[in-house]
Amino acid sequence: MTRETSLTGVEQFFEENELIVSKTNLKGHLTYTNDVFLRIAGYTEKECLGQPHSMIRHPDMPRCIFGLLWETIQDGREIFAFVVNRCKNGDHYWVNAHVTPSRDGSGNVVGYHSNRRVPDRKILESAIIPLYKDLLAEEQKHSNRKSGLEASTGMVTNLLKERNLAYDEFVATL
Repeated sequence: MTRETSLTGVEQFFEENELIVSKTNLKGHLTYTNDVFLRIAGYTEKECLGQPHSMIRHPDMPRCIFGLLWETIQDGREIFAFVVNRCKNGDHYWVNAHVTPSRDGSGNVVGYHSNRRVPDRKILESAIIPLYKDLLAEEQKHSNRKSGLEASTGMVTNLLKERNLAYDEFVATL
């Protein structure tokens, strides 16, 4: 669907007091989207429900960050991460995402819940955008996607080891 949409380079914004909310099943298919999600992304609820959450994946988002995100939530832990998403029309928007596993009454993970807030612009511009550009460049310079993903994951792993931080701690220190 949106994967064929050309990028416009236009950034969309939402209000400080708004939350973008979505829920998925265990495979990452959307089971709920709130009105803010729909308005910013430019989709209707009918277009979203049942679709992979990756329908809003922006090609400038490093794959290694999504890998880290999925690894964390599939392990039953929460994660905070900065994410750039793509709107239906090719625009984009940045979020500070908090993604958590959703559990049933017995404690089993049954899906995932994401709340996204307006990110701190200074953090985006001083740390996140430059880091993501470097990670993406590393991913793209390899002849195959798997090698690129491994290389960029290694970059993130080394960065975290150098700072002796887990990813959430790294994000919290920015």
